[in-house]
Amino acid sequence: MEKSRRKTKIRPTSSVVKQAVFNILGNINGCLFIDLFAGTGQMGFEAEERGAKVIFVEKNLKLAKEIIKKTKSKVVISDALKFLMSFEDRADVIFADPPYDYENYEKLIELSLKVLNKGGIFILEHSKKVDFNSSKKKVYGDTVLSVWRREDD
Repeated sequence: MEKSRRKTKIRPTSSVVKQAVFNILGNINGCLFIDLFAGTGQMGFEAEERGAKVIFVEKNLKLAKEIIKKTKSKVVISDALKFLMSFEDRADVIFADPPYDYENYEKLIELSLKVLNKGGIFILEHSKKVDFNSSKKKVYGDTVLSVWRREDD
């Protein structure tokens, strides 16, 4: 089947991993939280419930429309890298959960760290089959959370 015609495989973040993300983050009330590769939007919705201002980024139109129905927050229908390259603000938290076969991890990490505020946190959910030079890693079965904190300005 042609790549463009494949069905989008949705792999929602498990409840254990979701809880771990928000334990890592602590209080995010008032923070700008970007949910990259938003999928069903569950991470962004959880961030909203915790008082964060959320931007959902999802390139799949059908999934993005479902998020739009459930939120008053900003939903951007875009490729994550294109969004990050054009983002003119600074975020406090970026959470990214790309497909496990994603090929642009290094660029995603680089761009995400550039748009964070000083002290901002980038969390990347990925397969344990890949490894990154992050400041913190948490392993949950086949899933890893790699965490970076932006220290410079």
